[in-house]
Amino acid sequence: MTLTRRTVILGATALGTATLAGCARTPDAPDVPGGPITLTDVFVGEVRGRGVFHVDLTGSERRFSAQLHGRLEGDRLTVAEDFTYDDGQTGRLTWVFDRAGPGRWTGRRDDTVGVAEVVEEGDTIRLTYTADFESLEGVTRLAFSDVIYRAPDGRVINEAIVRRWGLPVGRVRFEMTRV
Repeated sequence: MTLTRRTVILGATALGTATLAGCARTPDAPDVPGGPITLTDVFVGEVRGRGVFHVDLTGSERRFSAQLHGRLEGDRLTVAEDFTYDDGQTGRLTWVFDRAGPGRWTGRRDDTVGVAEVVEEGDTIRLTYTADFESLEGVTRLAFSDVIYRAPDGRVINEAIVRRWGLPVGRVRFEMTRV
């Protein structure tokens, strides 16, 4: 089953706020740290990955692969992401991150609303942003709270909790390896 705008919207409204009161707003960091990690460690150079967008209420999923191409120029990191969804949709999104201080970045992507905030915390990177998510059925505004970490085997994992109208509606898991 593919993720559709209707699935995300219906999933959020059907759950209700009482059921969601105890739900996490950000993903947990891994129990077994894979070592220190920074935004530039992860995204400078060529990276590829596979991921899944999972809608919690319905169990529907939308799988994708991506090729990432990152370059650092001074305090600006630019990362182009070429996506291919299993349903045939393709696209390119480009992040532009600017260093905002030690362990901190701000960023924008083609589909973000406002500015993304990035905090590097030793073994994890936290990323929060709002984006207009495109699917074959239209555009849905979603908020993402990501944690990025290195697995003990060297893969980089990006896990996110996805919210609509402030309520958790889904999860994303994206596993990356350097090319």
